[in-house]
Amino acid sequence: MRTDTQPKRHLARRLLLYALPYRRSLLVSLVLILAVSVLINYLPVLIKQLTDFCLLDTAASAEVRLDRLAHISLIYLIIAVVGYVLRYLQGMLTAWIGQRIIYDLRMAVFKKALRMQQAWFDRMPVGTLITRVTSDIERLENFVTEGVVGTVADLFMLLGIMGYMVVISPRLSAVLFALLPPLFALLVLVNRGLREANRQIRKRQAALNALLQEDITGMPTIQLFNREPTAKTDFDAHNTGLRAAHFEEVRWFSIYFPVIETGQALAIAVILGAGGWWLLHGVSMLTIGVLIAFLAYIRDFFRPLGSLSDKAGAFQVAMASAERIFELMDTPETNLDPDRPVPGGGIGGTIAFENVWFAYEKENWVLKDLSFSVEPGQVLAVVGATGAGKSTIINLIGRFYDVQRGRVTIGGTDVRDFSKADLRSRIGYIFQEPFLFAGSVADNISLLNSGLTREDIVRAAQSVNAHKFISVLPAGYATILNERGGGLSLGQKQLIVMARTLAQNPELLFVLDEATANVDTATEVLIQDALGKLMRNRTSIVIAHRLSTIRYADRILVMRHGELIDSGTHDELMARAGYYRQLYELLRQAPV
Repeated sequence: MRTDTQPKRHLARRLLLYALPYRRSLLVSLVLILAVSVLINYLPVLIKQLTDFCLLDTAASAEVRLDRLAHISLIYLIIAVVGYVLRYLQGMLTAWIGQRIIYDLRMAVFKKALRMQQAWFDRMPVGTLITRVTSDIERLENFVTEGVVGTVADLFMLLGIMGYMVVISPRLSAVLFALLPPLFALLVLVNRGLREANRQIRKRQAALNALLQEDITGMPTIQLFNREPTAKTDFDAHNTGLRAAHFEEVRWFSIYFPVIETGQALAIAVILGAGGWWLLHGVSMLTIGVLIAFLAYIRDFFRPLGSLSDKAGAFQVAMASAERIFELMDTPETNLDPDRPVPGGGIGGTIAFENVWFAYEKENWVLKDLSFSVEPGQVLAVVGATGAGKSTIINLIGRFYDVQRGRVTIGGTDVRDFSKADLRSRIGYIFQEPFLFAGSVADNISLLNSGLTREDIVRAAQSVNAHKFISVLPAGYATILNERGGGLSLGQKQLIVMARTLAQNPELLFVLDEATANVDTATEVLIQDALGKLMRNRTSIVIAHRLSTIRYADRILVMRHGELIDSGTHDELMARAGYYRQLYELLRQAPV
């Protein structure tokens, strides 16, 4: 039991640390809660006074009783209005505090994701990460905005009601408190059922979301192979399971609220019976006004009691989400910036791989003792079969991964000695699969860089042969692109990405990755022309895919199974009639 509660306490403490910046506002909220508890819970006392001193005090004259009635009614109205205004202010303040805490927590999770290395994203499913930032945060939102402060408010209300009950009638209080243990045990039982039902809902909802994401992403394949009936059957099974879990939750809720209402009805019946019996037998200190006030307190007593039991279940749900969120937050960060990075002005000169060994997982080496260098302004092509380690080379230069052995240097300085932001700001990447954001064409080129004017954007597009087709779009550069640039051809997307790269003006290094793959010949001509302009006076590493790129490179590296097996110019390598010539012949025969 101890091992189970300790982590939850630890998680709760960590979560409450996010409330520390708002401790003054929380203190004000607690003061308001206390004031509301004192004021609202005093109202039944006024009902008691009104009953005993106005309605039933036959010894006083009608004029005196009317005067008392007006006086007590005015006090009741003032206290009620002030109490409800304070409750409104407290609710608004609590919501503001909760939203600020959730905002800070959501930002902390996203900032953590931004700092994580590429290898972590390779292992982390996108849906899981989105769930952390959305669904798990939302469950914590309910806990922070309603659970923590709401629990304190309910406790204050409950303690205040119990205090007033004891003051106005210790006898009736003892009777009521004797009924609570079995009622509380029943509520705990129902709450466990609710918690388990909620756990099943979250589990089955996650499975349904994963299936839906997979089916939508793979819809072309599903339709191509006529797998719609199978997909429908699979989705129906998951959907049915989720429906059953929701029904189970409804079933427990259907028991939960009748238990509260039955407990309240039972308490009222017992108090009416006991109180009536004592009244008829003339027990001192018990009046009709006391009985009426006590019945009013019973009504108010069961509201926070039921709410507290409900929040106990919400606490379990919140702790499960907190565990997943803090598990992400505690994930170690690798390839960190050095404590004293080399100034960005030092990024330049020869790029060199010195006996580099690299593996994505353990010692499954992708690069093996790789050594080569690229001189400033030189165009280097890297060729090899799939899995030879070509793309890994450019990922290591930009420190998306760090080598396990050896080192990668620029101008004699290890890339790990530069800050990643400085290093990457001077590197231009163009990948085989161009990525566009939802937004305008201009925003996709500028990446919302405030230092770029519209003229800079247009000039970059013109330089890479993208201006012509952008100009005929419905709104030109203001045309809004949907997810992944739907509606544009692959070549058009690639030209926009090239314009983006040129607009950012990488200073010393430009790295390409099969940029001309999977496009038609006419578009390839435009892209090749754009590449020529982009590579001018820039050190370029090209993951070669097309013959036109390979042929005119200053130097070519030939990779196989992570090892450098040959290098030289195109003519030198062809003359050797080795592995390169085999690759070249295969590429030349491949359909364009």
